[in-house]
Amino acid sequence: MHQPLSLKYRPKTLSGLVGQEPIQIALTNAVTSTKIAPAYLFTGPRGTGKTSTARILAKSLNCLNSKTPTASPCHQCASCKAIDASNSLDVSEIDAASHNGVEDARELIERSNFAPAMSQYRIFVLDECHQLSSSAQNALLKCLEEPPSHVVFILCTTEAHKVLPTINSRCQTFNFKALSIEAIVEQLERVAKQEAIAITDEATLAIARHSDGGLRDALQLLSQLSLMGEEITPNHVVEVSGGIRSDDLAAIVQAICAGD
Repeated sequence: MHQPLSLKYRPKTLSGLVGQEPIQIALTNAVTSTKIAPAYLFTGPRGTGKTSTARILAKSLNCLNSKTPTASPCHQCASCKAIDASNSLDVSEIDAASHNGVEDARELIERSNFAPAMSQYRIFVLDECHQLSSSAQNALLKCLEEPPSHVVFILCTTEAHKVLPTINSRCQTFNFKALSIEAIVEQLERVAKQEAIAITDEATLAIARHSDGGLRDALQLLSQLSLMGEEITPNHVVEVSGGIRSDDLAAIVQAICAGD
């Protein structure tokens, strides 16, 4: 089965995070020094690595081939493989958009009381946590502040302003930035080379500009374009992505390449 490039090239270690150096350094130091916070809040635009970082952190904390948390999980033990396959008993990814009520929050609190099945920590990743109702967020406050010693919460959101200040204050917050066009171009060129995808420099730049700072979106678009079976040009980018007329895009690319 064809694997989308955004999944194939998802970072697997903290050192592999792209464009988020301060976060990479801080979390690496936290893991290696075993200074693990009970709750984290990852904020930032879509496609910037929040959920990927949550999974990496989960593997770093629960890798069975290391007696202590490690910044270099093995990816081979039962725990690492289960996290990668999204079927870990000790790491739960919860879509807050569809589990946003106070009863969902109470169920989560009850689940947090159970000890890990095979790992050191029980980890709960709440994706798009701003979708939780105010009542649900309030119900989580006590658990976020004083969770069981074996529990780590990782809250992810694209809309930090919708998260209650009382939730924010109980979490260690990391703000993920939109990636620069240059950083995205560099990654697209690397992936295109490894995948033997023929693409012009102008098309690579067009994809990077279209992605709004999100590497995931850029890789998804490259993955789709690669199925066309010919060298990818700016015209192809316009045809697939829409939104900008070919002549306008060509003028923009020409101006950028000329340094205007």
